Amino acid sequence: METGLFTVNNVWMMVCTGLVFFMHLGFSFLEIGLTRQKNTVNILFKNVFIICVGLLVYYIGGFNLMYPGFETGDAGFFKFAGWGISAPENGMTPDYAEGGYTWWTDFLFQGMFAATAATIVSGAVAERIKLGAFMIFTLIYVGLVYPIVGSWQWGKGFLSTMSYGESAGFYDFAGSTLVHSVGGWAALIAVFLLGPRIGKFSADGKPQAIPGHNLPLAAAGVLILWLGWFGFNGGSVLSADPAGTSLVLVTTSLAAAAGGVSAFLLSTIMYKQYDLTMFLNGILGGLVGITAGADLMSPNEAVMIGFLAGLIIVLGVALIDKLKLDDPVGAIAVHLVCGIWGTLAVGLFGSKASVDQFLVQLAGAGAVATFCTLTAFGILFTLKKTVGIRVSEQEELEGLDIHEHGMDAYADFRMNQH
Repeated sequence: METGLFTVNNVWMMVCTGLVFFMHLGFSFLEIGLTRQKNTVNILFKNVFIICVGLLVYYIGGFNLMYPGFETGDAGFFKFAGWGISAPENGMTPDYAEGGYTWWTDFLFQGMFAATAATIVSGAVAERIKLGAFMIFTLIYVGLVYPIVGSWQWGKGFLSTMSYGESAGFYDFAGSTLVHSVGGWAALIAVFLLGPRIGKFSADGKPQAIPGHNLPLAAAGVLILWLGWFGFNGGSVLSADPAGTSLVLVTTSLAAAAGGVSAFLLSTIMYKQYDLTMFLNGILGGLVGITAGADLMSPNEAVMIGFLAGLIIVLGVALIDKLKLDDPVGAIAVHLVCGIWGTLAVGLFGSKASVDQFLVQLAGAGAVATFCTLTAFGILFTLKKTVGIRVSEQEELEGLDIHEHGMDAYADFRMNQH
């Protein structure tokens, strides 16, 4: 490979790494925008903690757990290549990764993905989880659970070789299952064990709206996430291949747009209001839905996948409320339900569509669901019985910012109110 092309590939991957890093600002804005003012510092602290500690645990052992070098005869379930990171001899040359990027870029790009799984959980448990318990959970989930699941597919483990009939293995281009549902399953378990926020459900069990304090920030967060998804999906081409990257950015954007439109249309029909939060979550649902097969779909198929994801969001949020689960930002509907939808869509649309592929996608999603629910429950239930996972009633009512951080996100604003 020409040195110039290798350099261009590597620069593109570094740009995509930056875009995925930028997504953490988008997640932060979305979460604080859809929750109350009194918990803003707490949410920002969690998101900063996630990216810092996520990178460190991925460096210490996560990367070598996710890419352990499975060999013929291995079960393809668990293997560890050792502590720390050090580049192989060909790591900075076109001989590495088919000339798509250097080894160091590979580590950093994958490290940006790792922290996302815990960020998904952060939004779902907002406003009532103990910060210390959340930090312990993040260390274990990002350091162990996420890379083990990732190794099953991207590390060439058993999912990548799973087949049925004419299918050629489980397929998840950029992580509808391996990133989004991994976070989504943990979010579901955490919300179940935590219970709803005070005032979320009335005495007769009807859900009550707890409005977010800053919808402009929430909207900014979603638009930042959409931009960051160009790196999330575009970088998953693993090179600057013109045809591949161009198609992926088109399918990603069309799915996002279609998801937003369908979510706002259905929510308007159901609730007789133009709901901005449903519109925003519809966009995210479309993005999550296209992530598993962004490189396989035509523009028409991307629109269909995104459109159906937007409908799923509205119905998913309603179902979660009906089950008396409290998810302040809609993370479970977006990342879990649409993550499953996107994974199954690979068997329904695009160049791999077939009954056999659909069954493999279903089996793969089921394997990840089983592992993630069991591990998330084990971690969180242990924390609940030891250090506790929920703040006191007084702390929740007065806000986590003052009680856990001793500060206010809008100190001047609050002073002017008195």
